[in-house]
Amino acid sequence: MTVESNSELPSAFSQKEHNIIAAYLIAAGVISLLSNIVVLSIFIKFKELRTPSNTIIIHLAFTDIGVSSIGYPMSATSDLHGSWKFGYLGCQIYAALNIFFGMASIGLLTVVAIDRYLTICKPQIGNRLTTHNYIALIFAAWTNAVFWASMPVVGWASYAPDPTGATCTINWRENDTSFVSYTMSVIAVNFVVPLSIMFYCYYNISQTLKRYARNTYIESIEVDWSDQVDVTKMSVVMILMFLMAWSPYSIVCLWSAFGDPEKIPPTMAIIAPLFAKSSTFYNPCIYVIANKKFRRAILALIQCQVRQEVTINILPMHLSQSTIA
Repeated sequence: MTVESNSELPSAFSQKEHNIIAAYLIAAGVISLLSNIVVLSIFIKFKELRTPSNTIIIHLAFTDIGVSSIGYPMSATSDLHGSWKFGYLGCQIYAALNIFFGMASIGLLTVVAIDRYLTICKPQIGNRLTTHNYIALIFAAWTNAVFWASMPVVGWASYAPDPTGATCTINWRENDTSFVSYTMSVIAVNFVVPLSIMFYCYYNISQTLKRYARNTYIESIEVDWSDQVDVTKMSVVMILMFLMAWSPYSIVCLWSAFGDPEKIPPTMAIIAPLFAKSSTFYNPCIYVIANKKFRRAILALIQCQVRQEVTINILPMHLSQSTIA
């Protein structure tokens, strides 16, 4: 079965169900776009925030804006239409861009974890990180995303509409050797490895802060959350949200690779990409807006204050702080 013929398969959902999905996509897209624009606006208004470390968050916001401005509208439009509306070329572009931004987001979240780990647990290394070091890490995340998004275009696996008929993704209907090898590689490099790194980093961060607390040395460290219990909870939330967003997609891919793709429930098939896309609107909440000092900057932005004295640390567990005036 060719990709072109796949695009002509009937949808597994009724038009009413398509409309419900479209309503969700529109709402999520608007929330994601606005929240990430606010994030970028804060960086534009307060130049003191444009540190090498915080550049990671800026790039993360760009990946979220990419999905919310391209992925959400095309998918929502197709759902309202009842089937994929943008043809074969549109399917290839849509799927490639969504994989590209998704893989870049995962890579950047991993870079955030590494940055926080080096800053908190290995300050002798973290304090020596230069702008070039951060550029290299960020460049690696984007390069990894380009590689995995382009492979199905050049023949390693392929892109095609999913069973809903209104969105395009990896063609897991054809679980041949090409698809299996690509899927296993993507899951290993872009799910298992990042998750392992995040868990290792945040676990060691929590342990380091506990040691500082026992030694009554925590006061000498300028962290945003003075209570190390809150930091530990936030670390757990980061890992759980990562798992929640990408686990369904990984399960569908594994099911397709080692089982019968035809037996995958249509509901599961649509939930997987929706969950993966959900990271675009919860990322600002976890990594940025959860910081009370950043909320003060948002308030200052909303109130159009020309000068606002606010101490901000955009990365919740970063040691250095900047004062905005």
